[in-house]
Amino acid sequence: MLLGAGELGKEVIIALQRLGVEVIAVDRYPNAPGHQVAHRSHIVNMADGRELRAVIEQERPHLVVPEIEAIATDTLVEIEREGWTEIIPTARATRLTMNREGIRRLAAEDLKLPTSRYAFAESQDELLNAIEGGIGYPCVVKPVMSSSGKGQSVIKDRHEVDAAWQYAMTGTRVNRGQVIVEEVIRFDFEITQLTVRAVGESEKVETFFCEPVGHIQVKGDYVESWQPQPMTPAALAKAREIAKLVTDNLGGRGIFGVELFVKGDQVWFSEVSPRPHDTGMVTMASQTQSEFDLHARAILGLPVSTALRAPGASAVIYGGVEARAITFEDVDKALRVPQTEIRLFGKPESFTRRRMGVALATGRDTDEARQRAKLAASLVRPVKV
Repeated sequence: MLLGAGELGKEVIIALQRLGVEVIAVDRYPNAPGHQVAHRSHIVNMADGRELRAVIEQERPHLVVPEIEAIATDTLVEIEREGWTEIIPTARATRLTMNREGIRRLAAEDLKLPTSRYAFAESQDELLNAIEGGIGYPCVVKPVMSSSGKGQSVIKDRHEVDAAWQYAMTGTRVNRGQVIVEEVIRFDFEITQLTVRAVGESEKVETFFCEPVGHIQVKGDYVESWQPQPMTPAALAKAREIAKLVTDNLGGRGIFGVELFVKGDQVWFSEVSPRPHDTGMVTMASQTQSEFDLHARAILGLPVSTALRAPGASAVIYGGVEARAITFEDVDKALRVPQTEIRLFGKPESFTRRRMGVALATGRDTDEARQRAKLAASLVRPVKV
């Protein structure tokens, strides 16, 4: 059972079905992308523990795979403790990573990993005091529970604090009235270090690393990614050391998207998701086994390969319009761009900045792949119906 059936969940479902697995997709709205390809589907408010338990008990799946953050994780902990199903990777990992406070305290305070300076606030006054009492300007404010940049903003001076607080409250997945405020690190680039915990030749769970994924985010939301991201050997070794420490602590099997800031040989931990990462969609073009294939294989205890097929890139296709239904024109023009593929997610409703698809490309190097992916994405025209 997949808890979350968006575009990432849809690809995981397809990967699992290719291996003969029966899959049930659960999401909060009808006709979600994963609903369209699953064996069965349910519409559930997964943040409601009673609703979540009811659907899991109804289906009695062997495996429960959370694919989004807005889940009643305490219920998953209870179900895991009862022992009649397995939570992927673990219920603890799901609970810790859903809450930015939990994962930041684990990384910075328990594992002693390098992170930006941070503080938590439960009111506008606390937020202002945290900034002016140590974090400083500019800084980044995020809800402790959100995803894909929702509710995230950069504050440059005290006049922007109130607006940032209000915006954060609109972006929280579960209304806890709490934010994290972080100093801005002057990094060279961000990466996602896709890290796979899977059964290896030793017949025990081992750690495997994909080549680092570079990406660009706007207001915390990914718009473009590429693989591999060039970096110094020292920085790569440090990134993988950090990723392994975090994922070993979280445990279980599956793929983790570990987000890191890099400046020269320095590396700072940012966040981790215990599931496929949106920036990792590039792996559908660049790797012999995509992040979705890797997640499915790791979940099932099958061998994995993180081999790179070719330098690749991805670029987001936005809805561009507010509409209950859209069609896409000029897909043929986009697919005439050499070594390019298009994935349209099938989301039932379009918003101007909603991610409705992605262009994928390979090339001689990441520069060529990025040019092709961005060109292909720009050629696809969403049209309101």
